[in-house]
Amino acid sequence: QVQLVESGGGLVQAGGSLRLSCAASGRTFSNYAIGWFRQGPGKEREFVARITRSGGITTYADSVKGRFTISRDNAKNTVYLQMNSLKPEDTAVYYCAARRVVPGPYDYWGQGTQVTVSS
Repeated sequence: QVQLVESGGGLVQAGGSLRLSCAASGRTFSNYAIGWFRQGPGKEREFVARITRSGGITTYADSVKGRFTISRDNAKNTVYLQMNSLKPEDTAVYYCAARRVVPGPYDYWGQGTQVTVSS
């Protein structure tokens, strides 16, 4: 089992920044690739970014490319999502998820953290 806890969400004005954290406990963190997803009001959950086990490869949704940066610190069992130049359409609950097998479904999910961007 892997337990994931997101933090760092909040209310920010458009153009501002937030850094989300995803802290993991349980199995060896470095064995898992991590993804960030979000679900806005009235919308389906969508992919935001992902990072490989070593952190060597990152992938982003087109909507956040150039504004968001995903990174990880395996010594701290934590993945980060730095979000800059935030827009009102970034408002959503943000979730991190872990998967052992790539490609494959994400096996473990956090509870989410709310990000609200005001215009």
